[in-house]
Amino acid sequence: MTESAREDAGAGIDLERPNPARVYDWFLGGSTNWAVDREFGAQVLAAYPAVRTMARVGREFLARGVTHLARQGITQFLDLGSGVPTAGNVHEIADSVNPGSRCVYVDNEPVAVAHARVLLEREGDPARHAVVHDDLLRADEVWERAVATGVLDPHRPVGLIVVNVLYFFGDDDRPHEVLARYRDLLAPGSYLLASHLTDDGASADEAGDRDEVRDRYRSSGSALHLRTREEFTRFFDGFELVDPGVVWVPEWRPGERDSPATAEFAADPVASSGFAALGRKP
Repeated sequence: MTESAREDAGAGIDLERPNPARVYDWFLGGSTNWAVDREFGAQVLAAYPAVRTMARVGREFLARGVTHLARQGITQFLDLGSGVPTAGNVHEIADSVNPGSRCVYVDNEPVAVAHARVLLEREGDPARHAVVHDDLLRADEVWERAVATGVLDPHRPVGLIVVNVLYFFGDDDRPHEVLARYRDLLAPGSYLLASHLTDDGASADEAGDRDEVRDRYRSSGSALHLRTREEFTRFFDGFELVDPGVVWVPEWRPGERDSPATAEFAADPVASSGFAALGRKP
């Protein structure tokens, strides 16, 4: 790890509390996490064992979405809340379809940013890949810094990725306003790829288990804000929804890419507890 990466990794880390990005990394079988993250993750799994598979389902949706966008000719990506690098990162998936694609990662978790920088220094191309450490809710600042890397051309379409992160933003209107601002900054022909956890369709027993998971996240300082189908769909105001529209995550183009965890929910997609969609800016 470079000296700059070490400094980023050490800045702003609270080892007294689990961090969602590092807990998610542990769910996926990664090693970029601490004991506090693993202990918290184990408590969540004890309350709701399906969470680990749901994390894999979310990662597979990301891969399908990026694959589809790359096949539509999108060669620039801005990944908000990219988290800790793991197998199948956006730039790797995009490059497998369109070699020479470009990607800027953004996260507010210093460990995720530091490891992303290490990965890109080792395997990336500084002319095509970059990482920005910032608060996703500061849309203008994030956009300005992403463009300043020289990786993105703001006058050409961008694939904006907001996967597995929106439910960490508050339950007021601000997250919708922030996504609307990103939309306004994007060039015509750009896309929004997003997913979201929900309580829609949950049985009484499932709702109780999910409440326990939410209580644990809330006590850790990272509250989960689940939204309905209608609330999730609002994030796509000003975008044209791409077929199949807003659907359960396992129903979103399952044939686009091999998705073994997603296939486990084929018979009961509601059990995935998440919506997914892709929208295009006209």
